[in-house]
Amino acid sequence: MRNLLLLAGLCLSSLAAAADGPLAGVEKRPVSIYCDGVRMAADIFSPQGLKSDQRLPALILCNGTGGTKAKVGNRTAPAFARAGFIVLSFDYRGWGESDSKLITLDAQPKPDADGNVKVVARAVRWQMNYADQTEDIRAAISFLTGERSVDARQIGLWGSSYGGGLVTWVAGNDPRVRFAIAQVSGMSSRGPSAEKSAQQLAVKQARGEAEPVPFDTGKLGGKLATYDMMRANPARSLGFNSIEAAAKIKVPMLLVDAEKDELVDIRQHGGRVAGILKANGVPVEYRVIPDITHYGVYKEKFAEVTAIEVEWLRTTLKSLGN
Repeated sequence: MRNLLLLAGLCLSSLAAAADGPLAGVEKRPVSIYCDGVRMAADIFSPQGLKSDQRLPALILCNGTGGTKAKVGNRTAPAFARAGFIVLSFDYRGWGESDSKLITLDAQPKPDADGNVKVVARAVRWQMNYADQTEDIRAAISFLTGERSVDARQIGLWGSSYGGGLVTWVAGNDPRVRFAIAQVSGMSSRGPSAEKSAQQLAVKQARGEAEPVPFDTGKLGGKLATYDMMRANPARSLGFNSIEAAAKIKVPMLLVDAEKDELVDIRQHGGRVAGILKANGVPVEYRVIPDITHYGVYKEKFAEVTAIEVEWLRTTLKSLGN
């Protein structure tokens, strides 16, 4: 009840605070998260004046293609923090300010007595890799679980675009997730031909007959070609299907789509997931924002979409008894 009262009070003041500046009423603190030994850069946003004995619900922001905490987090996180949440915004390994996984370029020497080696290595950057990024999100959940001001029983996920597919998969496979939001989501699902191609690529990568990590290959095509630095590795997404994961979700979920999305068919992505959840009796709300394309949720409809998500979070926490 105490958390709910704080949430309601902060919701009433959030719009006024926003007018005073992006971080008005919010405290921001940089932290480091470790996933398989690699440091991920992150920021925690919390309501100003938080008392040492308060435990608040938490929300983890998960970026879409090419997104970073500096762009998405700094703009989106304060609205949720003012609404009474501890918000974690982070960069996946090899994205933004986070450290990179490394691959050695020459044969590895024998480790010394302390297990150390000196090698020439290449940084693995800007990979779209479901296997890695879902583990990055789970590491973020683990980090927040140990955060003093977080109610570990009330940790949720927010994902946009590519990140929406990631959080859908994690929500279906990690029992620590208590609620989830996915907006303009590209849900990972491949047809038989694409699945066969990914399997063939995995064979070639394992045998050293193709780039083990795509650098020269793997560039995005079509309307995503503007993300020139990004590389896709379908072989690392085998077994990661957000549509199938949706059937395992048991927690409340909000899905927000753009009516004129030019990147995905919303009926086969967000709409399909919403239908699966509804059929399974899972609390779900599906909102389609009229007259906007994919990027409208970040531009002309940003304030409207954020308000919808804040209100849904407030209502959902009330239904969960907080």
